[in-house]
Amino acid sequence: MKVLLSAYSCEPGRGSERGVGWNVAREVAKRHEVWVLTRPDESKDAIEAELARNPLPNLHFVYFTLPFWQDSMRWGQSGAMQIHYYLWQIQAYFVAKKLHREIGFDLAHHVTFVKYSSPSFLAFLPIPFIWGPVGGGETAPAPFWQDFSLRARLYEVGRDLVRKLGELDPFARLTAQNSTVVRATTTDTAARLRQMGAQDIQIVPEVGLLEDELWALRQYLLPTDAPVRFISMGRLLHWKGYHLGLRAFAKANLPHAEYWLVGDGPERQTLQAMAQALGIAHRVRFWGRLSREDTLEKLRECHVLVHPSLHDSGGWVCIEGMAAGRPVVCLDLGGPAVQVTAETGFKVAAQTPAQTVHTMAEAMTCLAQDPALRETMGAAGRTLVSENYGWRVVGERLDRLYQATVRPTPVKVS
Repeated sequence: MKVLLSAYSCEPGRGSERGVGWNVAREVAKRHEVWVLTRPDESKDAIEAELARNPLPNLHFVYFTLPFWQDSMRWGQSGAMQIHYYLWQIQAYFVAKKLHREIGFDLAHHVTFVKYSSPSFLAFLPIPFIWGPVGGGETAPAPFWQDFSLRARLYEVGRDLVRKLGELDPFARLTAQNSTVVRATTTDTAARLRQMGAQDIQIVPEVGLLEDELWALRQYLLPTDAPVRFISMGRLLHWKGYHLGLRAFAKANLPHAEYWLVGDGPERQTLQAMAQALGIAHRVRFWGRLSREDTLEKLRECHVLVHPSLHDSGGWVCIEGMAAGRPVVCLDLGGPAVQVTAETGFKVAAQTPAQTVHTMAEAMTCLAQDPALRETMGAAGRTLVSENYGWRVVGERLDRLYQATVRPTPVKVS
């Protein structure tokens, strides 16, 4: 099968959007002939170096960018990049249309960005089109805004406004309506896509791990020594909910436990002051920003992953935590709600901050006092990830989706 992929962000050896673009392309190329539309300014050197080391004859990259705006990062990473992304999608249509006349693709698939509120113009090619996974439809529940600073509230208002404008974009709506299959990362995003006119929607997380990453994380045994350590990993942003984790840890009142936070960000001083005010500063450690290798070493030393994010499309750390055999305490929101099960951790209902903190504290207490439960949930997490979130498994499932999309089962007429 000849497959056209759109991967605005794509780079080997990286996580998040770049890793999604590269790993999807690589897995699809194991079974099909693949052409990938991407940019030269971000990752061309890394892609070409990787292909020189590990050739993939079926994988072809088509690099292009806007003639009047060669560097997508020139004016910053936020609004300017989003404008560049939108214009690049328009350009991608004309590049793809020309390629389709020459090659004759069987299928087009938009991979990155994983964003539901901006169009992919590949949907207008005369071939089946798969959109996503796309996410971003998640919102922090209104009762939790009371804990946000003015700056954080303005961020949330602005984010919601941008999404609503995107949903009204006629090209975004046509992308949803023209998609043969739409893959949404969460139920929240799926609901928004349905309102935009999408028909066939599947809920599929964007995350995946390489086989060597799965193998390495499987070697992480749960520590048997005291104290029991809880860990949160990620940027210290208001919507990550780490303030809820600190309050829950204080409420659990576990004198022989510790809470580690790995990462940095604008909320660090606020969180440190909160730990001091709650009387738990001597049992909370802020490690700052670490390399991926050092971050995973901290995970190795801990017993439980805490990820109280209020709107997270992905939740990569939950997959890493479960792959390492660590139970997860998360909120029943967004990507973590799709990934984590009752067998692998505690999904805490997020109705009000007080209720959430209380329930999280109960979960922390339960896990701190029950080593057997930590082992059972950890083992279930390893199994869940290996069966569902390895890139090899993702590739196999994509192949089945492609086959069903291009060659749908005929309806029997009696």
